[in-house]
Parts: sequence; structure tokens; C-alpha cells
Amino acid sequence: MLDRNIRRVVGGVGAVAVAAGFAVTAGAGTASAASDSITWNDGNTKFTRTISDVDPREGDTITVETKFYKEFGGIAEYIYEVTDWHPACLTVESAKVNGSSYSIDSWGDNWAKVEGNLTKWPIQPILDPRSQKFEFTYRVGADCDRDEVLETGLSYDSSLGGGSYKTRGPNIEVRLNRTTTTLDAPSNTQVGQSVLLNATVDGGAQGDNVEFYDGNAKIGEAPLNSERVATYNWTPSTTGNHSMSAKYLATSKAEGSQSRATNVNVTATDVGSSTILAPVTGAQVGQPSTLRATVAPAGAGGTVEFRDGGTTLANVPVEAGGVATYTWVPSASGNHNITASFSGRPGVAGSTTSASVTVAEAPVGNINSTTVLTIGANPTVDVAQTITAQVTPGNAGGTVTFKDGNDVIGTSSVDANGVGTVTWVPENDGQREITAEYSGAGNVNASVGRQDVVVAPVPSGGGPAGSTGNMFGS
Repeated sequence: MLDRNIRRVVGGVGAVAVAAGFAVTAGAGTASAASDSITWNDGNTKFTRTISDVDPREGDTITVETKFYKEFGGIAEYIYEVTDWHPACLTVESAKVNGSSYSIDSWGDNWAKVEGNLTKWPIQPILDPRSQKFEFTYRVGADCDRDEVLETGLSYDSSLGGGSYKTRGPNIEVRLNRTTTTLDAPSNTQVGQSVLLNATVDGGAQGDNVEFYDGNAKIGEAPLNSERVATYNWTPSTTGNHSMSAKYLATSKAEGSQSRATNVNVTATDVGSSTILAPVTGAQVGQPSTLRATVAPAGAGGTVEFRDGGTTLANVPVEAGGVATYTWVPSASGNHNITASFSGRPGVAGSTTSASVTVAEAPVGNINSTTVLTIGANPTVDVAQTITAQVTPGNAGGTVTFKDGNDVIGTSSVDANGVGTVTWVPENDGQREITAEYSGAGNVNASVGRQDVVVAPVPSGGGPAGSTGNMFGS
């Protein structure tokens, strides 16, 4: 058969007959898939090849359909096999014959073949069937050249000898990848503090470069890793608001893109602090001793964590004078390593100190006490609750320290009836352990009361809800 070469020049003007229902779109960068068809005759056999998208991008799926049609005046022809020829950067995924899935018999780097038999696929000039349709579906690979003409075609074998049209078309041009660059940066940092800037490029490839900018000034660059993320360590040298962005540089495979600006507030470096523990003398088992930590520079903010060895005793807010205090009741005699760790506050770094405290045995003849907690029903986030501790014996005096976990809620003196109270505004919902630590006084030993409660979240319609768990005193 004759091979009359009629081909479409991709990227230029669409040429050659367009099958009904398909729009011809030339050039890259179109918003939707641009299909194209080409039709030719070889003798009395008419061929129509249609590609669903001749301007695809990496990762797209395209279909190539070839229709064989026998015109009047010819003789019946039996198609034995059809081979579709494609760019090597396309990967064949499936095939269909006359709209139904069909197994691919064999394939190579740039071809895929389906096979029938001597009588399976006839095309006849008068009686049906007059046509047969063969469809191959491909995935566009990352190794496709961009904006270059890539040829397609077919060959087949039949009872009339078949034909070869390996470059007949339509041709395709793989467009540059669209890319999107996003920057992940901290909202706040300090002068001299190294922070990570992470740029993620959707559509980029490992090894491609990303530039990082502070305003209009380039501060560095880094390659994309296998996850398409480029990371740069930035150490700001000036305070103020910094407008950070990342720019992905265009390559032969992908368009360039730039992230939106991300504002990073850079403040001066934290000044150092020191924490001093006041000496603790005369400590005894079951008797109160005051742990007093003084933070310099003085100022309210942050907390001091008091620890006895590896056990956290309490987290206490630092007051305006830089002081945090906690009433500690030792439960065992001997040497105790007491640590006070200041968390830091805005502009001031944290610090830690420790001291050894000797604890004597409990005084002989002291009276044991009990402490029982009572909490209002249905505790709810942001709703004030009254917590009451009843100390027995009731006339001993002393103080009660109330805690939510390790965080100090407040401290109350014990009145003549043995009662201490505090107002608690829960900040977190869920299971909470509330503790009342009675300090002891005179010849009355300390004691602890605990109660598990479930704090309900802020209601979104309806009243607050919650429940209490087991309550006990010791």
C-alpha cells in the first residue's frame, strides 16, 4: 500500500482533516486537553487516528485511537495485528478494541501490539463490520523532551499485506511542567538564631535549584531533595519584619515559580538569666518547707519548675519581683537534690539551679491530718469553678496549695474550720487530676487530697457537661 504522508506540525497550525467532535488546539500552555485527528486513505482503506491530548504534561494520561474503515469498491480485509508506535518516554498502560478492554500482546520501548487471528477483525466494503477501532492508553513520563515534536504512528498486518505509517501522526509536544512553590518559615525568631526555611515545589524534580530571598536580597540556594523540598538554614542578623520568599528556577522540563512572601518577625537575642534558690533549713518529713526561687533580671512571666531529684513537684508562675515560691512537704528523710528551672519569658532566656537539702525524720508524737477535695459539678473550659479543701483537724492552721497536674492553681490559708478555697478556671478539656497539698502546721503533719475530673469543652449550644471521678483523702 502507498504511504501518503499527511502530518500535523505540533506547535504550529493544525493541518489535515479534523474528526468531528474534536477541537484542534496548537501550542503549549492551553488550559484544557488539546486533541487532534488525522485522516488518510491507502487504497480503499481509510485510517483515522485521534490523540486525546497532543499537548500533555508529565504524568498526564493520553489515549491514541486508530479507526480502520473499508470504503466501497474494495475487497474485504482481515486485520491480524496492530502495532502502535509512540515516543519512548510514554509508558503504555492499557488497550481496547472496539471500546472493550483487550490484552496487549507485546511491547517495546516505543511500540505496543495487539494481536487477533485470521478472522477476528474484518473490515468489509458493504456488509458490517466496515470498521475496527484500536485504542492505546499511555502515561506521559518525566523523561519526555519538552516543547519538541514527538512522532507517533502505527503499522499493521492483514490479509492484504497491511501497512506501515510509523511517523504518520498526530505528533505530540509535551509541555513544561507547571510548578507551585510554597515556603514554610517560622513566624518569629531572634537575631543570631539559625532557623530552617523549607521550600516545597510541586512539579519540580530532585536536584533542581531553589533560591531563597529576604525581601529582594538573595540569601542562598539549595537543591530539591527526593521529596521535592529544598531546605536552607537562615541566621538573621537584623531585627524587624523580614519578607521571606523562595523562587524555583525554570529548567528544561519545568516552568519557574515563586512562593508568596512570608513575614518573619526577628527580635533581639534573649538576655541571659540567673536563678537562685534560697537556702532550705530545718526540713522535716511531713512538715512544710518553703522553696523560693529568685530570677534575675526580675519581672513577671514564665514559670519555675521545682523538682525533687527527677520528680516534678510543681510549676509555679514567676511574679513581678522575679520570685516563685512553693510549699514543699518532704515525704522521705535524707539528702534531696532540689532543682529550680526557669522557663524563660519573652526577651529573657531560661536558667536552672539546684541545691542539696537535708530532710530529718518526722517529729515524734505529731498528729496526722487528712485533706478532702470538693469541686463544683460539671467543670467546663473557661468557666470559673470553686475548689474547696477540708483539712482535719480543722484548727491546725497552715496553707493548702492547689494544683492541676503539676501546675499550681493557687494557695489558700486554712481557716479556723479547716477550710481552704481557690477559684479555678480550666484551660483544657479532658481528664484532669486536681491536687490539694496541705502544708501541715505545728504538730500536725501534712496531707494530700486528690480528685480526678473530666473537664468539658466550651459548649457549642446547651449547658456545660462533665463528670467527676474517684475522690479520696490521705
